[in-house]
This record gives sequence, C-alpha cells and structure tokens, in this order.
Amino acid sequence: MEHPKDIGDVSILAITLVLRALGYGLYIPYGENTRCDLVLERDGLLDRVQCKTGRLRKGAVTFAVCSSYAHHKSARYQQRSYHGEIDLFAVYCPETAAVYLVPITHLPVQRRGSLRVEPPKNNQIERIRLAADYEVGRVPIEGLRVSSGA
Repeated sequence: MEHPKDIGDVSILAITLVLRALGYGLYIPYGENTRCDLVLERDGLLDRVQCKTGRLRKGAVTFAVCSSYAHHKSARYQQRSYHGEIDLFAVYCPETAAVYLVPITHLPVQRRGSLRVEPPKNNQIERIRLAADYEVGRVPIEGLRVSSGA
C-alpha cells in the first residue's frame, strides 16, 4: 500500500505537468504547512491552488475539499475548510488520467467534492458538476510506483 504522501506527490507531479503544458506560470510555496500547494499565474493574475487526488467512485471523481487534522495529538479542530484561503482545486484522478481545475466557489460543500464522469442514472441535471467542464488535460502515469523508503 502506498503512503498517502507519495500518492499526493504523484498527483502534484501530474497536475504540474498538465498546467506547464498549458503554458501557465507555476510557483511552489515554501514549506509543508502552507494552505496551497501551487500558485498559478495566468493572464497576469495569481491563483492559490490546492492539489488533491481524486478517486473514481460510482461514475464520479470524488475528492476532499477540507484538511483533516484528526491524526494530530491536540488538534483544535478535526477538519478545516479551504474557503477564503485558496482559489482553485486542481484534482488528478489516476483512474481517468485527467486533471481538473475547479474554482472553490463551485464547491459549496464542506467535506467532499464530486465531478460526474458518467451521467446520473436518474437523469438529474441540476446541481451536477460534469467532469468534462473542468478537465484541463490528461497525463497517464502507468506503472509508476513511488518507493515508501522502507
């Protein structure tokens, strides 16, 4: 089983490859405890980007839209929202090999965001975020396994 940090590193790599291929400027914040993973420069404007790994579940790419602090000894809170602290989520989903750029304003939810890859079986169209509307590129990473250092 891969370590969560290794999984996140692969996602950041995939996201970085796609965003650079699109010609965006990228800046990496210094340190591990910053609220964003990348700063994206496009058209002279800067956006704070939080990178996430998405998982394909029941026809949708799902991803966390909050930080978890449950593993900390004396956490003041269990979860922390990114609202007001980032501008975009960049999501890499290994199952679709796609990178999605999602404005945080499109995600009013507090725990998990989702992007529909397949149409819902009940034909619902309201409050559905289609993955195709947010996809900015694809980068298949097959056979790449990051050593856990063990």
